[in-house]
Amino acid sequence: MQLELKKPIVFFDLETTGVDVSKDRIVEISILKLHPNGEKEIKTRRVNPEMPIPEQSSEVHGIYDEDVKDEPTFRALAKSLAQFIGNSDLAGYNSNKFDVPLLAEEFLRVGVDFDLENRKCVDVQNIFHKMEQRTLVAAYKFYCDKELVDAHSAEADIIATHEVLEAQLDKYAELENDVDFLAEFSERQRNVDLVGRIVYDENNVEVFNFGKHRGKSVSEVFKKEPSYYAWMMDGDFPQYTKKVLTSIKLRDFNN
Repeated sequence: MQLELKKPIVFFDLETTGVDVSKDRIVEISILKLHPNGEKEIKTRRVNPEMPIPEQSSEVHGIYDEDVKDEPTFRALAKSLAQFIGNSDLAGYNSNKFDVPLLAEEFLRVGVDFDLENRKCVDVQNIFHKMEQRTLVAAYKFYCDKELVDAHSAEADIIATHEVLEAQLDKYAELENDVDFLAEFSERQRNVDLVGRIVYDENNVEVFNFGKHRGKSVSEVFKKEPSYYAWMMDGDFPQYTKKVLTSIKLRDFNN
């Protein structure tokens, strides 16, 4: 089925030096721009990240320092990329969590204000996860290769859930066998700043999601401890996080 569009949408993917949005850099960007009339434009460009590419990252995407040493930097490409993307909506795979935040960070780092408020962001991975079965029955079959008999009876469900968690720990090396870690890992939240340093609480209020002020209103913290804003602005936080903080501070000041 052909995608129905009211304005262009850009499908894009990034290859990077790593997965830290605030520190890592793009080494390749590929963009498919789809117009409402069905016209397609594809651009792929390698980028000099101005930093060494870690060996483990090169082993994933096959791009090494030698491959990008003569390529333009993101700063040199930023304006033309922003112009090509224009006011398009954005789409990708796991893009809401990684590609969109990192692209925004790269733009802001070189002084290009990449507006996200007036764009829709479609994450194909999230659609996949929501549409395909993610029930306990499916998880039990996938992780334990067993059929769940008496599904939805409390005892059968909790026994299966316990087995699934232990199977997940066996399957995924990145999962720590620690309840504190697993509790935090399994949280789902509504991010304000793309990477989750600031989230919305149940009352739709922006609250900090880390550190000594975790769970506290950003506005209230800034009122009681103005230096916290300065600390974050001087700290090693993503540029988009700082942009959100400044927006909240200016909004409160104007009110």
